[in-house]
Amino acid sequence: MNRSTSRAIRIIIISVVAVGLLALAFGGYLTPLFSVGLKPFITAQRWVSTRYMAIYDFVTAPRDVASLRTRNTELESEVSRLQTQIIELQQQISENRILYALLDFARANPEHEYVAASVIGRDPSPFMQYILIDKGSNDGIRRGMPVVTQQGLVGRVDAVTANAARVMLITDQNSSVNVRLQTTQTEAVLHGSQTSDLTVENLPQDVQIVEGDLVLTSSLGGTYPANIFVGQIQVIHKAEGQLFQIASMQPVVSFNALQAVLIITNFQPVETQPLIPTAVP
Repeated sequence: MNRSTSRAIRIIIISVVAVGLLALAFGGYLTPLFSVGLKPFITAQRWVSTRYMAIYDFVTAPRDVASLRTRNTELESEVSRLQTQIIELQQQISENRILYALLDFARANPEHEYVAASVIGRDPSPFMQYILIDKGSNDGIRRGMPVVTQQGLVGRVDAVTANAARVMLITDQNSSVNVRLQTTQTEAVLHGSQTSDLTVENLPQDVQIVEGDLVLTSSLGGTYPANIFVGQIQVIHKAEGQLFQIASMQPVVSFNALQAVLIITNFQPVETQPLIPTAVP
């Protein structure tokens, strides 16, 4: 009886102590004690974790670097490919804009028939102003045919092969174009030069010329169709005692940026040279 009682008392005491400890723990009274007791274990766990991560990084770093280098090479290749595509798309957009502009010009001037051509070369000589185009006699191109863009007059076909042609620009020193000033309807002659400057000559002294006046082709001379835009009067040179005024002209066409042109194929130039009298020596 004494042993049973004694065992029951111990169980009760242990239960009471356990319940008391649980109550203290849930009440937060034992937290400082747990912190002090677990601190060594937490410190040891952090030390082991730090050393493990250092060893892991040391072992896997070469593989990661190689993987990153491979990925970087792939990305650089992809960027290069995309940049090439962007450049190609920009070129296509530029070419399409030019073609649409040429088409609009042809629609706005239905009295002429046209053949479109791309500029494939330029004369390297600084004293000659020529471009080469990718259309020739096989495409119906003939010597003397006028060449234009959506902006205005470019020049005329000077030489032809089966699949290409050479175009003399109006800026060439051998170029001569009969023109007309829009405001006064004055007839004159436009000449090129070695420096690519354009000069409007044979302007009567009694005609009032103004800067900015538009210059169009004239039907005189039979070289070009009438009313093709050529440029604008820039500077007027008028001297006393001279029979004619002279004016410099700013062309409307940007000759250095030519990429495509239109050849007027239904215009037949008139050869007037044999009809022009020459001085007798």
